[in-house]
Amino acid sequence: MFVNNPYNNPYLSKQKPVFAKNGVVATSQPLAAQAGLSILQKGGNAIDAAIATAACLTVVEPTSNGIGGDAFAIVWFKDALYGLNASGKSPSSISIDEMHRKGMKEMPRFGVYPITVPGAPSAWAALSKRFGVLPLEVVLAPAIMYARDGFPVSLELAASWDAAFKVYKKHLKNPIYKTWFDTFAPNNRAPKAGEIWSSEAHAKTLEAIASTKGKAFYEGDLAKKISNHITNNDGFLSLEDLKNHRVSWVDPLSVSYKGYDIWELPPNGQGLIALQALNILKQVQKDGQSSHERLHQEIEAMKLSFSDAQTHLTDIEKMTFRPEDFLSVDYAKKRSKSITSKAQIPHADKPSKGGTVYLATADQDGNMVSFIQSNYMGFGSGIVIPGTGIAMQNRGHNFSMDKTHINALAPNKHSYHTIIPGFVTKNNQPIGPFGVMGGFMQPQGHLQVLINTIDHLQNPQAALDAPRWQWIEKNTIHVESDFNDAAVEALRKRGHHVVILDNYSSFGRGQIIWRDLTTNVYIAGTEKRTDGTIASY
Repeated sequence: MFVNNPYNNPYLSKQKPVFAKNGVVATSQPLAAQAGLSILQKGGNAIDAAIATAACLTVVEPTSNGIGGDAFAIVWFKDALYGLNASGKSPSSISIDEMHRKGMKEMPRFGVYPITVPGAPSAWAALSKRFGVLPLEVVLAPAIMYARDGFPVSLELAASWDAAFKVYKKHLKNPIYKTWFDTFAPNNRAPKAGEIWSSEAHAKTLEAIASTKGKAFYEGDLAKKISNHITNNDGFLSLEDLKNHRVSWVDPLSVSYKGYDIWELPPNGQGLIALQALNILKQVQKDGQSSHERLHQEIEAMKLSFSDAQTHLTDIEKMTFRPEDFLSVDYAKKRSKSITSKAQIPHADKPSKGGTVYLATADQDGNMVSFIQSNYMGFGSGIVIPGTGIAMQNRGHNFSMDKTHINALAPNKHSYHTIIPGFVTKNNQPIGPFGVMGGFMQPQGHLQVLINTIDHLQNPQAALDAPRWQWIEKNTIHVESDFNDAAVEALRKRGHHVVILDNYSSFGRGQIIWRDLTTNVYIAGTEKRTDGTIASY
C-alpha cells in the first residue's frame, strides 16, 4: 500500500512526509495549522480543528479566502462519511434582465453585482453543532487573537498580497472600494513579508459569529451591515437573502479506481469532473502502455470531463441530468471512444437520462476532515463591509448571461462552483482527505495527485511535489518548468500545444493526509508552491 512506501520521492523535495499518531493539520499557512493543532491538544476533535484552521485562514491568508466566502467539507466521523455544501445562492432580486437594465452584458468580476450569499460562517456553525466537542468561542479564539493582535505576513502571502494590490489599485477606482484599501492596504501598499497586519474589525466579527453560533452573520447586526452596504450601493443582496441561507448536508459521490473509492461532493461543485475523468481512464488504460501514452490519455479524459461540466453543471436542482448519470460505466465507455492517439478539441456529450484555501485534519480517534474555503479570484469582489473586515466573495462571476445556458444567472440559484474537497476510502475504511485548490485547476490537481498516489505509489509529499500540467482550452496545455522534457516533446508530437510556465501559482496548492490501515499512523504532505505547513503530535 502506498503509505508503506514513504521514501519513494523521485522529485527530491526539500520537504519530507510527516508521520503522526495523535493528530495532524495540513494547510497553507503555518499559524493556521498551529491553531488547528492547539485545538486538538485542548481536547477538540478533527472537526473542531478544521473550523479553527479555517477561521484562522481568513485572517492569516486573506488573499485567498475570507469570512465573506463559501465553504465545502467532507467529514469522516465515527465510521461514516458526510458531505457539507455551504455555498450561498444568488440574491432573490437579481436576474439577467435586471443586469441588462444596469448596462451589464456579462457578470463582472468586481463590485456588488457578483456577490452571492456567503456560506463560510454557516459551515463553521453547522460542523460545530453536528460534530464538534468544544464551544465555538474556544475554537475561533486563535483566529480572533491573530486578527486583534496581528501576525507577521509570510513570504508567499506577501507576494500574493502585493499582486492583488496592484490589480485592485489599477481597476478599483470607485469610492465603494475604499474600505478594501483601508483594510488590506492601509499604507497604500500591500504589507511586506515580516510586517505585522491586524484587523480589530475582523476580530469583532469573528467574536460575534462565535457567540451567536453564526446567527449574527445571517440575522443580526452583521447581516444588517452587509445588506445595507450592498443595497445602498445598487447591489442585490438583501437581509432576507441572508436570513434564508441554509447549508446542505449531501451524500458524496464516488467512483472506484484500482481498489480505492474516490469521493467528491455533488454539484454545484466541480468534483464530478475528477470522478468522470477517472472513470474514463479506466476504459482506456492497458498494461504495457508507455508513461507518455498514459499522460496523453489523462489529459484527454480531463478535457472530455470538463467539456461536459461546462455544458451541464450548475445548481443540482437545475441540472437536466443526475450527477450519477455522468459516472455510469456505459457513459464512461461512450466518452472514452473519443480518445485517440492524437490531441482532440473536446466537445460535450450527454448521458442517457437516469483565489481558495484547503485544509485537512485528523485526530487520534480516526475522525478526518477535508475542508475547502474561498472568496474566489483572490480577495473576491473588492467589496469590504465597513466596520466588519468582511471581504465579500464574487462567486456570481461564474454565472452565464446567456438565458439558454444551464448555468444562466437566475434568482436564488447556486452558481457553478470551483472549490472541491476530496476523500479516499478502501474497503469502507478511511484512507484520508486530500485537496488541491486553485480555480479550474482543482479537478485537474485531484486527478494528478490521485494517479501519483495510486498508480505511482508516491507518498503524500511526493504526490504533491510532482510537476503538474493544466489543460487551458482546446489543445493548449500548461506545464511547470520542471516537467519532464521528454514528456513535453511526446505531448507535442501528439498534437498538444504545450506552454512551459515558471509561475507555480497557476498549478494549485494541495494538502494530503493518509492513514495507514495497518498501523493507524497518519502520513501527511503539504504544498511546496505556497507557505504550506503540517502541524502534528
